Amino acid sequence: MYKPNPLYLQRHHLSLPARSPLPSCWCECEELQMSSLSLASIFAGGRRSLGPPVTVLRTLASTHVCFVNKHQNNNSLAWFSLSSHKRTFGCGSSRAEVTCTTTSSSVNGYLDYDRLLPCPSQNRPPRVEHLVVLQEGPVLDYICKALDLPHLFVADLIHFGAVHYALVCPQPPPTATPEQVRLFEEFTAPSVLKKRSSIKGKTVREAQKTFRITHVEQFLEAGTYLRVHVHPKRFPRCYDIDWKSRIIAVTESYVVLDKPAGTSVGGTTDNIEESCATFATRALGLTTPLKTTHQIDNCTEGCVVLARTREYCSVFHGKIRDKKVKKLYLALAASPVPTGVITHYMRPVNIAPRIVSEEFIEGWHLCQLEVLECKKVPWPDAVTEEKYSVEDCGWPSKDYAYECKINLLTGRTHQIRAQLAAYGAPLVGDSMYMPAAIAEIANPGVNPFGKYKKQYVSQDDQSLATAEWVVQHGKEPNVAIGLQACQISWDDGKHIYKAGSPWWRCKPA
Repeated sequence: MYKPNPLYLQRHHLSLPARSPLPSCWCECEELQMSSLSLASIFAGGRRSLGPPVTVLRTLASTHVCFVNKHQNNNSLAWFSLSSHKRTFGCGSSRAEVTCTTTSSSVNGYLDYDRLLPCPSQNRPPRVEHLVVLQEGPVLDYICKALDLPHLFVADLIHFGAVHYALVCPQPPPTATPEQVRLFEEFTAPSVLKKRSSIKGKTVREAQKTFRITHVEQFLEAGTYLRVHVHPKRFPRCYDIDWKSRIIAVTESYVVLDKPAGTSVGGTTDNIEESCATFATRALGLTTPLKTTHQIDNCTEGCVVLARTREYCSVFHGKIRDKKVKKLYLALAASPVPTGVITHYMRPVNIAPRIVSEEFIEGWHLCQLEVLECKKVPWPDAVTEEKYSVEDCGWPSKDYAYECKINLLTGRTHQIRAQLAAYGAPLVGDSMYMPAAIAEIANPGVNPFGKYKKQYVSQDDQSLATAEWVVQHGKEPNVAIGLQACQISWDDGKHIYKAGSPWWRCKPA
């Protein structure tokens, strides 16, 4: 019986090449857009949650990679079973040993599986199962048998968009064991692939592209790869919102929504059901789902444009590419910020936190924003912070905050959050960037790209300092931070839409 040793990866000290290209099924990014589970978070135990207990994510995480040869029913192969609940576990070929990592009983710490609704108030620790089908059949029946899950629960997972497939197994990451590499080569051997009619005319790379399973009766061909997000990321705030009251405008081509904080615009890798697009579609009674045209962070509120047709979705994307769309933001900073243009350069690494430098670095992305005004306002009171789940990040002075109106000149992910934090004025409630700003105030040289950066003798020294700087950052906020997309306009102001008052101005009833 083969027993792989658990791999221990620190989230920001990976044994993987920093820029190695990997298929989306090994590197599931939610920020994207949607959103981001990164490669690090999947192979660091697969944990991802909005709840406070997962601060461990930003320290040392353990990865448990479980390989199982065959289930007793001889119709499936478990490629990887990713879950970090248990410290160690053995892997074998019997059904009983398979269920030691996938059963829904309390023996292995999992709660009983019933239905995905009603929505829980907190997320379960993520559980991602990677499987290869050995015997063709309907996807619902296969997953239920392979993972020992109830039919209604699996049907909910498929409805939520939490099940993905590829015709061919994806390329294993560099950390894969020899046995896992051997299995990959066995299932992707030309002699095996040429017998599969579904991939005729496709390259292996094309056949490894992942898609969502869209209905419970979808038929699986032998050799199909499956990725099942058994614990999808949940958005309970979706069920607390009066969505009709958040609609700013409705036209034949698009809808403008005042997005609430703590929600996803278009969904995540494992949850397209609990999204602004879905709930706005229902609130308006539309028969055709609204489509995402652009993104703002889950913890940000304000104006987003949702297309009613595929054609207008493409049109709006073109306007963004041609820089015809202008966005204004209100940012609630912990310190004053001078008016004028602030320039940084962002590290070209698609993993949060986003690191910025005051000095130009070859290959880093230009980030510019213009602070139009900055005014002193009271720091939000405890009742308001509790209502919007604003986190106490340890800022030393909470008498006053500073409301800044910002013209975003370049649109980088986390740009306003990263730039203002680098300036020493992190956003209220930003549990990712404020801890790093506090650390830099206490020890100015800790930021290797800041104003008081140290001179490093070697590239290795700077790389180590960069990794240590990344660790100074915290986790993604639970619900809200001091940031609102207060206005969006395009076509030289022909279309202008404004959001309502930001959460920090709203007095609790």
